Amino acid sequence: MTRSMLIDLCLSFPAVYEDYPFDKMTGPAVWAVMRHRTNKKTFAMIYERDGKLCINLKADPLEADFLRQAFADVTPGYHMNKTHWNTIILGGDVSTDNLKQMITQSYDLIKPKTKARRR
Repeated sequence: MTRSMLIDLCLSFPAVYEDYPFDKMTGPAVWAVMRHRTNKKTFAMIYERDGKLCINLKADPLEADFLRQAFADVTPGYHMNKTHWNTIILGGDVSTDNLKQMITQSYDLIKPKTKARRR
């Protein structure tokens, strides 16, 4: 999967936009930050490190630890809270289907909660 394919996949979720808050950087070092339009919360960060494409994704702490044990290419979040974020190095042992599932879970963790209607 390429960088643009990852960005397109993240943009396929409702109310998501692409942000570049670290815009002083150029080239492959640029971090694409995927956010929810309503609450501005981040659910994915796409970047290159040491020549490899990476994505940081939010995860439930227990799920994050499980994924790190299950996949060699899932590590604690690079430059992130190690409890709630994982870094996935693409092109390794994480399948496209597993990656899509992790992105979906990350999005679900940050999307605005719907309020229950009063009766």
